[in-house]
Amino acid sequence: MKSVQKALLALEDGTVFEGRSFGFPGEKAGELVFNTSMTGYQEILTDPSYAGQIVIMTYPLIGNYGINEKDVESKGPKVEGFIIKENSALFSNWRAERSLTDYLISHRIMGVEGMDTRALTKHIRERGAMKAILSTEDLDASRLIEKAKASPGLIGRDLVRGVTCERPYVWTESNDTQFLRPSVKARFRPKVVVIDYGVKFNILRSLRDWGCEVTVVPASSSAETVLSYGPDGILLSNGPGDPEGIPYAIETVKQLIGKKPIFGICLGHQLLGLALGGRTFKLKFGHRGANQPVKNLHTGKVHITSQNHGFAVDPDSLNPKEVELTEINLNDRTLEGLRHKRFPIFSVQYHPEASPGPQDTLDLFGEFVKMMEKDKG
Repeated sequence: MKSVQKALLALEDGTVFEGRSFGFPGEKAGELVFNTSMTGYQEILTDPSYAGQIVIMTYPLIGNYGINEKDVESKGPKVEGFIIKENSALFSNWRAERSLTDYLISHRIMGVEGMDTRALTKHIRERGAMKAILSTEDLDASRLIEKAKASPGLIGRDLVRGVTCERPYVWTESNDTQFLRPSVKARFRPKVVVIDYGVKFNILRSLRDWGCEVTVVPASSSAETVLSYGPDGILLSNGPGDPEGIPYAIETVKQLIGKKPIFGICLGHQLLGLALGGRTFKLKFGHRGANQPVKNLHTGKVHITSQNHGFAVDPDSLNPKEVELTEINLNDRTLEGLRHKRFPIFSVQYHPEASPGPQDTLDLFGEFVKMMEKDKG
């Protein structure tokens, strides 16, 4: 019988939790956060926005439908560690190809089960997201606490350089239409340049669903380089960490304002807010899950959205003569969307491409296409 390997999680505030390893053994530091989605663990594991973070899943049973090679949002897992209540050793789904355990081990990702994820989540909600360390190697609690305190955290750190593409590439893959509503065909095929701060594949697939020709460029690309592709529009992608930690990206966005239609998603929304003269701030424990209610301030309509972010744009810091606030989060009233009053520019804090989560706001990609078509004349 295989022996169970003990694992410890130590938080910078001195709290320690014990569990057992089911992934790759080792030791990893990161900001401890929680995700409230019931499904979608594969998409969560591979979302580049989770770089630098140890993720807790609040749903108690994870792994029951296995892993397949299609439902990925990047080339591999990006989390620092993965904590769950119970790992399902047996999996059942007609698309499944391997178990969650095999997947984590093959990608050298730490996975720990048997922790009280309810107590962990409650602790973070009360105290806020914090630095932590997960280990199967060092089981000395006091030593691990000191390591957690000494770890770098997220504020001011550039995590984008570790997840962006190394060189430009053309994306051609669309979504499998048997799982999605039929795509609305654009009357023209707009050329979109996506600045990759850690882009999820489903953003690229969704652009293709709407008939776009998609070129992806590294986060460090200059405005001149972006415009050299002759785009009809520019998409600022999602990505990990603190937007103020990537000043080169803020400067590029500043230089692109007014040149072409721009659509920002998540980190792209925050970078746009900073480029427009606003400020960002760190949320107490962030929004991570597939069930965040967002209200459109124009229509009054509420959408349920997929979200993954620990920072937000301060709405009071934006110039009301230039920027219109379009959406708010109904849980904590934080800003979820903005639009420029003169230029064809808009952005959202949530993830309209979902994966995982509801597809309430997929039409925003169509809105972007219409904006580009109108700008083209």
